[in-house]
Amino acid sequence: MSTTRVIDAVSLQIESDGVAWLIFDVPGKLNVLSSDVMFQLNELMGDVERAAGRIKALIIRSGKDGSFMAGADISEISAITDPAEGEAKAKLGQSVFTRIARLPIPTLAAVDGICLGGGTELILACTHRIASDRKETRIGFPEVQLGILPGFGGTTRMPRLVGLSAALPIILTGKPVDARKAEKLGLIDERVPVPILYSRAGDLARELIAGQTPRAKKRPLAARLLDNTAPGRRLVLKQARKQVLKETHGHYPAPLKILDVLPDILGSDIDKALAIEARALGELIVTDVSKNLIHVYRLSEAARKAAPDVPTRAVRQVAVLGAGVMGGGIAQLLAYRGFTVRLKDIKEDAIALGLRHAQQAFDKAVKRRRLDKREARKMMQRISPTLDYSGFGAADLVIEAVIERMDVKKSVLRETERQLQHGLLTSNTSSLSITEMQSALSRPQDFCGMHFFNPVDRMPLVEVIRGERSSDETVASVFAVARKLEKTPVIVKDGAGFLVNRILAPYLNEAGWLLSDGVDIDDVDKALLDFGMPMGPFRLLDEIGLDVARHAAGVMFEAFGERMRPAPTMTALAETKRLGKKGGVGFYKYQDGKEQDVDEAVYAELGATTRGRKIPRSEIQSRCVLIMINEAARILDDGIVAGPGDVDVGMIFGTGFPPFRGGLLKYADTLGAARIVQNLERYARELGARFEVAPLLQRQAINGDRFYAS
Repeated sequence: MSTTRVIDAVSLQIESDGVAWLIFDVPGKLNVLSSDVMFQLNELMGDVERAAGRIKALIIRSGKDGSFMAGADISEISAITDPAEGEAKAKLGQSVFTRIARLPIPTLAAVDGICLGGGTELILACTHRIASDRKETRIGFPEVQLGILPGFGGTTRMPRLVGLSAALPIILTGKPVDARKAEKLGLIDERVPVPILYSRAGDLARELIAGQTPRAKKRPLAARLLDNTAPGRRLVLKQARKQVLKETHGHYPAPLKILDVLPDILGSDIDKALAIEARALGELIVTDVSKNLIHVYRLSEAARKAAPDVPTRAVRQVAVLGAGVMGGGIAQLLAYRGFTVRLKDIKEDAIALGLRHAQQAFDKAVKRRRLDKREARKMMQRISPTLDYSGFGAADLVIEAVIERMDVKKSVLRETERQLQHGLLTSNTSSLSITEMQSALSRPQDFCGMHFFNPVDRMPLVEVIRGERSSDETVASVFAVARKLEKTPVIVKDGAGFLVNRILAPYLNEAGWLLSDGVDIDDVDKALLDFGMPMGPFRLLDEIGLDVARHAAGVMFEAFGERMRPAPTMTALAETKRLGKKGGVGFYKYQDGKEQDVDEAVYAELGATTRGRKIPRSEIQSRCVLIMINEAARILDDGIVAGPGDVDVGMIFGTGFPPFRGGLLKYADTLGAARIVQNLERYARELGARFEVAPLLQRQAINGDRFYAS
């Protein structure tokens, strides 16, 4: 006979054979370890301890299909402003999980679906772990992406379980591992098909009761030498620190703090190690970087729910028009996420290029062990090439990715619309008017923009552009497709440059003005790298392609006039044959696709006769960043996006604007409108009309307003 006790979000069921089930089923979509849930878990642990002798093994599972534990309550993390409070919260969480770790019986976690943060720390406190083989099963620590470290025992227990060299990538990057990788690392004991996960958990629990222990996975000799010796651990930590500094330039304190405390954690007993971990969490949780990263997390979550609240069309078959690098990239991503893809072009060599680009992306995924060769081959077979419109009648969605010329796009879209029986049409334009394209269509309500960023497989943003006659159903359906592609979509009103490129254009152009003023290319790029951008503006121009950048600059100048007038060096660029990275030479030289040095010949070609002018790095940053803030304020006044959150999502996920600063407009709030306006007015006097202050910033400076309430 079994007995059950339920306390709202957590229940304990004790079977007659001595196997007990601890089941999390927090009201709502996901299990979250809030303070209330932790209190309930702690209370039920008392029941388990009091049932000593009756309970012979404990299994921990979720009551939700396909989702184990989403982690801690973000609102509780963001509310902590005192390091002592953060340390105390960590110690409370540690104490609950330590009760599990010290039970004198086998404990088994059965993981089905996502298992993050506190969920991972929960399963680490168990003696054994199994997981379902579904693709949604992911185990990891996203804490570093919130500016903190795993503080409920994760930083202490993960290296002890899988070894330091295997634990560091999980703890330092915030990237979860799938069940296959988790099994290989020894993080779980075995992968189990979804239908039999819980029956296998019960069988394993009974085996453990009978004294049958799964054989521990033996780590490779090299890993054991690194993890189990003091010199080896020092080498692993040294290399990890070098990699962290290379990737973050020291802007993120959490990974460096983790590396600082790990030697003491590994050299201490479990209680002392947990105390070190808790203290470190308290120090990190109150930093500005942590608060900004939590702000970004909330913005991205809100962005994913911003679609119009209307029914959406089912999209399974997608056609891509234009099989160049971009079209091939879009086709590959669609196939990777399960869509059937028809890839069309009018030239066989373009088809070959697109397919080759898609294959290279799959090969890269295999090399990085995200796919095996069989899976990659199966996904590649979802892409079928064509030189005509065969198969388009069945398409649920068409993504046009042909040359950036309005006459060509109108013609192609008009011709394509005639082939469709029911499908939606989109354009992957970066700057041309969606509303003007609609004038060529008989069903303009079924058309909108769907702007991907290059490289498609890596850039997380998609702009969903609403033309004047785009229906809510169309926008919501395309938004849903972007979500299925695991992109972050932002809905944008039609207008030159839309959101990201409209803000990026004056930033890149200002780099050109600095070059015209005599500042060296690498001085500008280094200044913006130091600010936190993933690459400098000249390096970004090379990445975009100088031909593409020239075209976009012309569109922006035509649309916005004097404030977008190209700098003299950028105008001169149009007279050169430089293409950037794809052509092997731009502002930099490239060999086999890898950046070399600045091409010194570029200065003479662009008429930058003055060289080596030194201005403070902070001034370079100020000119380039404030001109973006100014344009963003105009975008809000123009109603291009719904609010400042959309701007910051667009800039972070579309350009890599440093998340540790919270986003472009969050950063503007740290400066204050009065200071921004003062500097813009000075630049307008000294440098010209491109710095004329946006009306919204003027109002903010007068009224003491901010972009965000807090």
